[in-house]
Amino acid sequence: MRASFRFYGALNDFLPAAHRQAMLVYGFERSASVKDFIETLRVPHPEIDRILVNGTFVDFAYIVRDGDRVAVYPPFRLLDCGEIGRLGPAPQADPRFVADVHLGRLTAYLRLAGFDTSYRNNYSDRELVEITVAEDRTVLTRDVGVLKHGKVIRGYFVRETESGRQLIEVLRRFDLVPHAAPFTRCLRCGCVLQVVPKDRVEHLLLRRTREYYDDFSQCSECGRVYWRGSHHARMQRFLDIAFAAATRAARVMSAGSRQ
Repeated sequence: MRASFRFYGALNDFLPAAHRQAMLVYGFERSASVKDFIETLRVPHPEIDRILVNGTFVDFAYIVRDGDRVAVYPPFRLLDCGEIGRLGPAPQADPRFVADVHLGRLTAYLRLAGFDTSYRNNYSDRELVEITVAEDRTVLTRDVGVLKHGKVIRGYFVRETESGRQLIEVLRRFDLVPHAAPFTRCLRCGCVLQVVPKDRVEHLLLRRTREYYDDFSQCSECGRVYWRGSHHARMQRFLDIAFAAATRAARVMSAGSRQ
């Protein structure tokens, strides 16, 4: 028995170079679910938004038959495809993430931009799965194996390897720029910052900080204190560049999808 598979858009990132943007013919002796076939071909299910078999929408449980033609699509966030056939969850109104051990710097950047991002430098794969299920967070990972866990619904494989480019990639992929709230979360633990009077935190400050600054925020969880020092303008420029790059990339993808 044989079935053909065609992967679209960013799903090709998971395929060997010779198999990208091409119809793949897959031979098999026993039928299985379309999800099992797709993940055998290296594409993790959380990256998939819709599947068409012989022109009809199916879910992950569909049993592949001899002669089937399978088309697999990622989310197209810049196109209005409606809800018909959607397999992935709807985008979150308040995006929140959990990042694997390889993405510590990206975590800091996402928190800097105001996004709720859980991270620990020794999370196991099991813990990542438990957190995404219990807290409805999107797993950000450099390990495709994590995304193939059956309980993972929200997940994304971060393609870039440099942290600044990773931030731009995630901002674009999840359309985060309109949701950004820079300098509202703690970079250490990710919790929300609260504006506090100077006299409440004065004992925690260095002498020159006490002399030159009057406006402070403090983490509601770990107690770390923040103020708008010389580093603030530098970090704001970094975010402005990332936001602009993510917006440009989204426009390019939108233009390409209409051609």
